[in-house]
Amino acid sequence: MVNLKVPCHPSISFRPIQPPDLAVLEIIHGDLFPVRYESEFFHNIVNGRDIVSWGAVDQSRSNPQNDELIGFVTARVVLAKESEVEDLLSFDSPNSDQTLVYILTLGVLESYRNMGVGNSLMHEVVKFASSISTCRAVYLHVISYNIPAIHLYKKMSFQCLRRLYNFYYINGEHYDSYLFVYYVNGGRSPCSPLELVLLFVSYIKGGFKSIAAKLWKNEEKKKFKWPKFKESSCLLPTVQNKSIATSESARSVPACGIS
Repeated sequence: MVNLKVPCHPSISFRPIQPPDLAVLEIIHGDLFPVRYESEFFHNIVNGRDIVSWGAVDQSRSNPQNDELIGFVTARVVLAKESEVEDLLSFDSPNSDQTLVYILTLGVLESYRNMGVGNSLMHEVVKFASSISTCRAVYLHVISYNIPAIHLYKKMSFQCLRRLYNFYYINGEHYDSYLFVYYVNGGRSPCSPLELVLLFVSYIKGGFKSIAAKLWKNEEKKKFKWPKFKESSCLLPTVQNKSIATSESARSVPACGIS
Protein backbone atom coordinates (compact mmCIF):
# COMPACT_ATOMS: atom_id res chain seq x y z
CA MET A 1 0.00 0.00 0.00
CA VAL A 2 1.35 3.42 -0.99
CA ASN A 3 1.46 5.47 2.21
CA LEU A 4 2.95 8.92 1.87
CA LYS A 5 3.79 11.50 4.49
CA VAL A 6 1.76 14.57 3.63
CA PRO A 7 3.42 17.98 3.94
CA CYS A 8 1.80 20.43 6.36
CA HIS A 9 0.57 22.61 3.50
CA PRO A 10 0.28 20.47 0.36
CA SER A 11 0.13 22.24 -2.98
CA ILE A 12 -2.09 20.07 -5.17
CA SER A 13 -2.15 20.56 -8.93
CA PHE A 14 -3.70 18.55 -11.76
CA ARG A 15 -2.35 17.37 -15.10
CA PRO A 16 -2.91 14.67 -17.72
CA ILE A 17 -1.53 11.26 -16.86
CA GLN A 18 1.62 10.52 -18.85
CA PRO A 19 3.73 7.45 -19.78
CA PRO A 20 6.19 7.97 -16.87
CA ASP A 21 3.20 7.50 -14.49
CA LEU A 22 2.64 3.91 -15.61
CA ALA A 23 4.30 2.06 -12.71
CA VAL A 24 2.77 4.25 -9.96
CA LEU A 25 -0.65 4.14 -11.64
CA GLU A 26 -0.63 0.33 -11.61
CA ILE A 27 0.45 0.21 -7.96
CA ILE A 28 -2.21 2.66 -6.80
CA HIS A 29 -4.98 0.85 -8.70
CA GLY A 30 -3.87 -2.42 -7.13
CA ASP A 31 -3.93 -0.88 -3.66
CA LEU A 32 -7.27 0.94 -3.95
CA PHE A 33 -9.51 -1.40 -5.95
CA PRO A 34 -10.68 -4.96 -5.27
CA VAL A 35 -10.62 -5.78 -8.99
CA ARG A 36 -7.54 -6.28 -11.13
CA TYR A 37 -7.06 -4.44 -14.40
CA GLU A 38 -5.11 -5.79 -17.36
CA SER A 39 -1.86 -4.21 -18.43
CA GLU A 40 -3.46 -2.96 -21.64
CA PHE A 41 -5.83 -0.78 -19.60
CA PHE A 42 -2.94 1.13 -18.01
CA HIS A 43 -1.07 1.50 -21.29
CA ASN A 44 -4.20 2.93 -22.88
CA ILE A 45 -4.47 5.46 -20.04
CA VAL A 46 -0.90 6.75 -20.12
CA ASN A 47 -0.88 6.90 -23.93
CA GLY A 48 -4.34 8.47 -24.25
CA ARG A 49 -5.76 5.65 -26.34
CA ASP A 50 -9.53 6.15 -26.17
CA ILE A 51 -9.19 7.22 -22.51
CA VAL A 52 -8.86 10.71 -21.05
CA SER A 53 -7.27 11.12 -17.63
CA TRP A 54 -6.21 13.61 -14.98
CA GLY A 55 -3.62 13.06 -12.29
CA ALA A 56 -3.26 14.90 -9.00
CA VAL A 57 0.27 15.68 -7.78
CA ASP A 58 1.59 17.39 -4.67
CA GLN A 59 4.15 19.94 -5.80
CA SER A 60 5.13 20.74 -2.22
CA ARG A 61 6.83 17.37 -1.88
CA SER A 62 10.59 17.05 -2.32
CA ASN A 63 11.99 16.33 -5.75
CA PRO A 64 11.56 14.02 -7.60
CA GLN A 65 8.33 13.10 -5.77
CA ASN A 66 6.62 16.43 -6.44
CA ASP A 67 5.31 15.11 -9.78
CA GLU A 68 4.29 11.65 -8.55
CA LEU A 69 0.59 10.77 -8.63
CA ILE A 70 -1.37 11.00 -5.40
CA GLY A 71 -4.76 10.73 -7.13
CA PHE A 72 -6.31 10.17 -10.54
CA VAL A 73 -9.49 9.89 -12.58
CA THR A 74 -9.92 8.12 -15.92
CA ALA A 75 -12.83 8.39 -18.34
CA ARG A 76 -14.00 7.55 -21.84
CA VAL A 77 -16.24 9.33 -24.35
CA VAL A 78 -19.03 7.05 -25.65
CA LEU A 79 -21.96 7.45 -28.00
CA ALA A 80 -25.16 8.00 -26.03
CA LYS A 81 -27.25 5.80 -28.32
CA GLU A 82 -24.87 2.89 -27.74
CA SER A 83 -24.70 3.27 -23.96
CA GLU A 84 -26.63 1.51 -21.21
CA VAL A 85 -28.13 4.83 -20.07
CA GLU A 86 -29.72 5.81 -23.38
CA ASP A 87 -33.20 5.59 -21.83
CA LEU A 88 -32.19 8.07 -19.12
CA LEU A 89 -31.58 10.89 -21.59
CA SER A 90 -33.82 13.21 -23.55
CA PHE A 91 -32.66 13.16 -27.17
CA ASP A 92 -33.10 15.95 -29.71
CA SER A 93 -33.66 13.41 -32.49
CA PRO A 94 -33.74 9.62 -32.96
CA ASN A 95 -30.56 9.68 -35.07
CA SER A 96 -28.63 11.79 -32.61
CA ASP A 97 -24.83 11.85 -32.45
CA GLN A 98 -24.93 12.89 -28.81
CA THR A 99 -22.21 11.56 -26.52
CA LEU A 100 -21.57 10.82 -22.84
CA VAL A 101 -18.49 10.72 -20.66
CA TYR A 102 -18.18 7.51 -18.62
CA ILE A 103 -15.91 7.61 -15.57
CA LEU A 104 -13.85 4.42 -15.41
CA THR A 105 -11.80 4.82 -12.23
CA LEU A 106 -11.33 7.46 -9.53
CA GLY A 107 -8.90 7.15 -6.67
CA VAL A 108 -7.00 9.20 -4.08
CA LEU A 109 -4.26 7.96 -1.75
CA GLU A 110 -5.52 7.57 1.80
CA SER A 111 -3.02 10.14 3.09
CA TYR A 112 -4.56 12.80 0.84
CA ARG A 113 -8.23 12.14 1.42
CA ASN A 114 -10.66 14.72 2.83
CA MET A 115 -8.66 17.48 1.16
CA GLY A 116 -10.94 18.00 -1.81
CA VAL A 117 -8.72 16.09 -4.23
CA GLY A 118 -11.47 13.73 -5.43
CA ASN A 119 -13.88 16.63 -5.78
CA SER A 120 -11.39 18.57 -7.90
CA LEU A 121 -10.69 15.55 -10.11
CA MET A 122 -14.42 15.11 -10.71
CA HIS A 123 -14.71 18.79 -11.60
CA GLU A 124 -12.05 18.26 -14.27
CA VAL A 125 -14.21 15.56 -15.83
CA VAL A 126 -17.38 17.68 -15.70
CA LYS A 127 -15.52 20.64 -17.20
CA PHE A 128 -14.19 18.41 -19.99
CA ALA A 129 -17.65 16.97 -20.69
CA SER A 130 -19.19 20.45 -20.75
CA SER A 131 -16.62 21.54 -23.37
CA ILE A 132 -17.90 18.86 -25.80
CA SER A 133 -20.91 20.32 -27.60
CA THR A 134 -22.46 16.89 -28.24
CA CYS A 135 -22.02 15.64 -24.66
CA ARG A 136 -25.16 15.43 -22.55
CA ALA A 137 -24.04 13.73 -19.33
CA VAL A 138 -21.29 12.25 -17.19
CA TYR A 139 -22.10 8.88 -15.63
CA LEU A 140 -20.46 6.21 -13.50
CA HIS A 141 -21.02 3.09 -11.42
CA VAL A 142 -20.08 2.77 -7.77
CA ILE A 143 -20.18 -0.32 -5.59
CA SER A 144 -22.99 -0.13 -3.04
CA TYR A 145 -20.79 -0.24 0.09
CA ASN A 146 -18.51 2.65 -0.95
CA ILE A 147 -20.26 5.23 1.22
CA PRO A 148 -17.58 7.98 0.97
CA ALA A 149 -17.71 7.88 -2.85
CA ILE A 150 -21.52 7.90 -2.85
CA HIS A 151 -21.47 10.90 -0.52
CA LEU A 152 -19.04 12.69 -2.87
CA TYR A 153 -21.21 12.13 -5.94
CA LYS A 154 -24.35 13.32 -4.18
CA LYS A 155 -22.51 16.38 -2.87
CA MET A 156 -21.54 17.19 -6.47
CA SER A 157 -25.20 16.94 -7.56
CA PHE A 158 -24.85 13.63 -9.37
CA GLN A 159 -28.23 11.89 -9.48
CA CYS A 160 -28.55 8.27 -8.38
CA LEU A 161 -30.89 6.82 -10.99
CA ARG A 162 -30.59 3.06 -10.65
CA ARG A 163 -29.52 0.27 -8.36
CA LEU A 164 -28.05 -2.60 -10.34
CA TYR A 165 -28.27 -5.85 -8.42
CA ASN A 166 -25.31 -8.26 -8.51
CA PHE A 167 -23.47 -5.89 -10.86
CA TYR A 168 -20.02 -6.79 -9.50
CA TYR A 169 -18.58 -10.24 -8.89
CA ILE A 170 -15.52 -9.96 -6.66
CA ASN A 171 -13.70 -12.81 -4.93
CA GLY A 172 -16.68 -15.12 -5.28
CA GLU A 173 -19.20 -12.59 -3.96
CA HIS A 174 -21.88 -10.53 -5.74
CA TYR A 175 -22.24 -6.82 -4.99
CA ASP A 176 -24.79 -4.24 -6.09
CA SER A 177 -23.91 -1.06 -7.94
CA TYR A 178 -25.45 2.40 -8.07
CA LEU A 179 -25.65 4.31 -11.34
CA PHE A 180 -24.99 8.06 -10.99
CA VAL A 181 -25.56 10.64 -13.73
CA TYR A 182 -24.65 14.33 -14.00
CA TYR A 183 -26.33 16.14 -16.90
CA VAL A 184 -24.45 18.78 -18.91
CA ASN A 185 -25.14 21.01 -21.94
CA GLY A 186 -28.90 20.84 -21.54
CA GLY A 187 -29.03 17.08 -21.08
CA ARG A 188 -31.85 15.86 -18.89
CA SER A 189 -33.95 12.88 -17.94
CA PRO A 190 -36.72 12.18 -20.49
CA CYS A 191 -39.28 12.14 -17.70
CA SER A 192 -38.86 14.20 -14.56
CA PRO A 193 -41.32 13.63 -11.67
CA LEU A 194 -43.19 16.84 -12.59
CA GLU A 195 -43.43 15.78 -16.23
CA LEU A 196 -44.78 12.39 -15.19
CA VAL A 197 -47.52 14.01 -13.11
CA LEU A 198 -48.48 16.39 -15.93
CA LEU A 199 -48.45 13.54 -18.43
CA PHE A 200 -50.60 11.39 -16.15
CA VAL A 201 -53.13 14.19 -15.69
CA SER A 202 -53.18 14.77 -19.43
CA TYR A 203 -53.95 11.12 -20.11
CA ILE A 204 -56.65 11.09 -17.42
CA LYS A 205 -58.33 14.10 -18.99
CA GLY A 206 -58.02 12.52 -22.42
CA GLY A 207 -59.58 9.31 -21.12
CA PHE A 208 -62.57 11.09 -19.65
CA LYS A 209 -63.04 13.15 -22.81
CA SER A 210 -63.05 9.96 -24.86
CA ILE A 211 -65.65 8.37 -22.57
CA ALA A 212 -67.78 11.52 -22.63
CA ALA A 213 -67.67 11.56 -26.42
CA LYS A 214 -68.78 7.92 -26.59
CA LEU A 215 -71.59 8.56 -24.11
CA TRP A 216 -72.74 11.56 -26.11
CA LYS A 217 -72.69 9.49 -29.29
CA ASN A 218 -74.70 6.73 -27.62
CA GLU A 219 -77.12 9.32 -26.30
CA GLU A 220 -77.69 10.68 -29.78
CA LYS A 221 -78.43 7.17 -31.03
CA LYS A 222 -80.88 6.60 -28.20
CA LYS A 223 -82.61 9.87 -28.96
CA PHE A 224 -83.02 8.81 -32.55
CA LYS A 225 -84.33 5.32 -31.72
CA TRP A 226 -86.49 6.15 -28.68
CA PRO A 227 -87.50 9.81 -28.81
CA LYS A 228 -90.26 9.35 -26.23
CA PHE A 229 -87.70 8.40 -23.54
CA LYS A 230 -85.28 11.22 -24.26
CA GLU A 231 -85.51 12.68 -20.73
CA SER A 232 -84.57 9.45 -18.97
CA SER A 233 -82.03 8.02 -21.41
CA CYS A 234 -79.08 10.23 -20.40
CA LEU A 235 -76.66 7.86 -18.60
CA LEU A 236 -73.82 9.26 -16.48
CA PRO A 237 -70.71 7.11 -15.97
CA THR A 238 -70.76 5.22 -12.66
CA VAL A 239 -67.98 5.21 -10.10
CA GLN A 240 -66.85 1.83 -11.44
CA ASN A 241 -66.58 3.21 -14.97
CA LYS A 242 -64.50 6.12 -13.72
CA SER A 243 -62.16 3.73 -11.95
CA ILE A 244 -61.67 1.68 -15.10
CA ALA A 245 -61.00 4.79 -17.14
CA THR A 246 -58.41 5.98 -14.66
CA SER A 247 -56.68 2.59 -14.62
CA GLU A 248 -56.54 2.34 -18.39
CA SER A 249 -55.22 5.88 -18.68
CA ALA A 250 -52.50 5.23 -16.11
CA ARG A 251 -51.26 2.16 -17.97
CA SER A 252 -50.83 4.23 -21.11
CA VAL A 253 -48.36 6.59 -19.44
CA PRO A 254 -44.84 5.87 -20.83
CA ALA A 255 -42.45 4.34 -18.36
CA CYS A 256 -39.67 6.56 -17.11
CA GLY A 257 -37.08 3.82 -16.94
CA ILE A 258 -35.97 4.82 -13.48
CA SER A 259 -35.94 1.97 -10.98
